[in-house]
Amino acid sequence: MPVGKDQVTIVIPVKNEESAISLVIDELLIEGYSNILVVDGYSTDKTLKILGEKKSVKVLSQHGGGKTGAVKTAIEHVTTPYMLIIDGDYTYQAKDIERLLSHCANYAEVIGVRAPNNISRVHRFGNSIITRSFNLLFDAGLSDVCSGMYLLNTEAARESELNSKGFITEVEITAQMVTQHRVTEVPISYRPRVGKGKLSTWNGFSILLAVAKLARMYNPVLLFSTIGAAAIIPALGVLAWVIYQQTVFSVWHSGWALVGIAILLIALQSVAVASVSAILKRMEHRINERITKRIS
Repeated sequence: MPVGKDQVTIVIPVKNEESAISLVIDELLIEGYSNILVVDGYSTDKTLKILGEKKSVKVLSQHGGGKTGAVKTAIEHVTTPYMLIIDGDYTYQAKDIERLLSHCANYAEVIGVRAPNNISRVHRFGNSIITRSFNLLFDAGLSDVCSGMYLLNTEAARESELNSKGFITEVEITAQMVTQHRVTEVPISYRPRVGKGKLSTWNGFSILLAVAKLARMYNPVLLFSTIGAAAIIPALGVLAWVIYQQTVFSVWHSGWALVGIAILLIALQSVAVASVSAILKRMEHRINERITKRIS
């Protein structure tokens, strides 16, 4: 059964969004969302002046840096059972929030998967690499871990530890939710942003590195076993070279052969560990789902 609109607080982290913030808030109010919390990252443009004219909207100044600081500030002040994070650049449509609300009773996080039509090819490619890497290292099956619109169970959000900087807030939150709770996703629309963009192509590299760091923190067995499994490539290369030398030149490199076999055995063991880790993670998810169904 869908959660009521009065049970969710719409959280909008902003910094210098004078061109878009009024449009975002007006659309939310039209759709019937009255609990709106804007967390400002010390804007230097007219954002705060515009917000001052929105009497029904609560405005806070964030502590901590970046978007993570804004989300942490919001978590401390939200009193409703659920909170929905949405960017303040008018890229997301308020009408899509109901899709997330219809599933949040059974999940700690519901992610809005963006339609790709207004995302550049470069950013689509980068998002695909980041999401695929996340799925590999966390044994997840998500489609858009960088989405800027997602709904959180407030209690689950309070249990999270957010320490990231830059543009990896969504990835850090999802990493914790997918390892400790249940996560799902729904499709949403995506518009061109209003105002000047803040995300550059180079931010994708920092997000990718952050995925690996988060995997080390929250799923180390799968991470290191996956890295070990990658050793199968140099192992096969060494063994192929040894065979080539023996076949073409009749020269047997016993030392290199032993090295290749040793690396191959380590890689195969890592593959086995990674497979067992993935199976255990799936079993954990299934057990949690059954427990949740019985409780509900």
